[in-house]
Amino acid sequence: MEFSVFDLIGAVGVAMIIATYLLLQTGRMDAAKPAYSVLNAAGASMILLSLVFDFNLAAFIVEFFWLLISIYGIVRSRFSH
Repeated sequence: MEFSVFDLIGAVGVAMIIATYLLLQTGRMDAAKPAYSVLNAAGASMILLSLVFDFNLAAFIVEFFWLLISIYGIVRSRFSH
């Protein structure tokens, strides 16, 4: 198995989502703040980019909705102030 640049991008996206969730669970990040949604959106985008080159329908569906929900969170935090 060859590890491409797009595999690396996807792996970094996974690491971002996991790290963000860990920070949330340990009380070091607030889900109501835009940073939480921005990091999740960035991670999901990176995973989606990697899926363009090695498609998996189930993973695509999860990441697509993860991105949409994160964008909703960004917009919500932007207009709630």
